[in-house]
Amino acid sequence: MSHRTKLFILGATAALVAGAVSPAFADNGAEKVRVRGTVTALSGDHLQVKSREGKDVTITLIEGYKLSGVAKASIGDIKQGDFVGIASMPKSEGGDGALEVLILPPQLKGLGEGSYPWDLKPHSTMTNATVADSVKSVDGSTVTVNYHGQDKKIAIPNGTPVVTLAPATVADVKPGTVVFVSAEKATDGSLTSNQLIIGKNGVVPPM
Repeated sequence: MSHRTKLFILGATAALVAGAVSPAFADNGAEKVRVRGTVTALSGDHLQVKSREGKDVTITLIEGYKLSGVAKASIGDIKQGDFVGIASMPKSEGGDGALEVLILPPQLKGLGEGSYPWDLKPHSTMTNATVADSVKSVDGSTVTVNYHGQDKKIAIPNGTPVVTLAPATVADVKPGTVVFVSAEKATDGSLTSNQLIIGKNGVVPPM
């Protein structure tokens, strides 16, 4: 992997992590929103998306925005010392169960560390933390992650989406492409974003 490609991926990953842990409102008063859906069109800096809620959404992409795809990984790729972002939610029998796992590059270890409310599903959280240990079982794995001196156990059932990031280009942003966008919503309702995560090769952004 070239140095330029590494920087490209790191920039996109940083944007994603920042979107995951950003407050509900930015310093400029704009509301933070996350858009999940499929591309209907890209014209210049205007991205049109059909959201998962079925709404037609237009997002203005800020000049110099970061673009990345996602690549498939597996539970077996999660190792002690890895820095991960895990969306999870409470299980009825206790503890947390993972909804998805993003394995982050080692250069970003510690970025956005913590556990925060997340909107993938009701009552879900996003935990950005270091893997302390991983115990495998027939049904999957249970990882213990550490952030700010706290430990949290999260079950990762077999079949849970596990991804990392991969390079992408504007040519990959076409109708039908699945996207995840962390955007700012102005008081007039308009949306802008400086990062875009897309699905590639059949792998979709699970976050």
